[in-house]
Amino acid sequence: MLAKACCQLHSLDLQHSMVESTAVVSFLEEAGPRMRKLWLTYSSQTTAILGALLGSCCPQLQVLEVSTDLNRNTIPLQLPVEALQKGCPQLQVLRLLNLMWLPKPPGRGTAPGPGFPSLEELCLASSSCNFVSNEVVGRLLHGSPNLRLLDLRGCARITPAGLQDLPCRELEQLHLGLYGTSDRLTLAKEGSPLLTRKWCHTLRELDLSGQGFSEKDLEQALAAFLSTPGGSHPALCSLNLRGTRVTPSTVSSVISSCPGLLYLNLESCRCLPRGLKRAYRGLEEVQWCLEQLLTSPSSS
Repeated sequence: MLAKACCQLHSLDLQHSMVESTAVVSFLEEAGPRMRKLWLTYSSQTTAILGALLGSCCPQLQVLEVSTDLNRNTIPLQLPVEALQKGCPQLQVLRLLNLMWLPKPPGRGTAPGPGFPSLEELCLASSSCNFVSNEVVGRLLHGSPNLRLLDLRGCARITPAGLQDLPCRELEQLHLGLYGTSDRLTLAKEGSPLLTRKWCHTLRELDLSGQGFSEKDLEQALAAFLSTPGGSHPALCSLNLRGTRVTPSTVSSVISSCPGLLYLNLESCRCLPRGLKRAYRGLEEVQWCLEQLLTSPSSS
């Protein structure tokens, strides 16, 4: 009834609702061609709804978010990546938040999917162990040159080498923070310069918290912000290095080269003087941090 009565309705938020999947599927079959945005909370009902999307009932969908509660243990969702690309070719935002999901294997000899040519934001952030790998991200993004935001927080299997060949050239936000999810995994100790050299001219936000990169590797990575094309200042305004092995000299250099830096997280950074291991918010606090580093005997 809603689909027929509200002919201008194009967005539907069903997060934390008790609406049955049969009703949602019926709605999408009627209103699907005009649907632009859909928010879902993952449950046993979700599979049927996603099945409708895979069947191309919403070919104009631009935003799809599927999330779950932080502490809820759910049965993994198996998502056929290529089928979603065919069913929702206009997607601009795809968020699978805190979701235990398994990308369905593409099958032997299967040609790459059409990709998401209009995708600008991909968020696969998770607070627990997940199965997101370099191969999965490649399958999702191989046809997305306009990506602006990539959020892979908690995806401990991702490496810089797996991201350097992505077709997006103007990424603005890159979130790779790990928050206690990587205890049993061996983290990459090198490769971070591959990321900053690729996107230093456009990155506004960079999150490497909890990553295992070495002091030298981080020094080389952040050195990319010292010289940007055309001599312009880097766009970087938020940098999260919490729990990394960044050194005082590297921090000093990146603050000096990024005058627009408004947020800097140095909590739990083992190589820094004890009094400076905190988060800095605002230009004044960031500049105060620089002054302390430049005058500290241990920064030399």
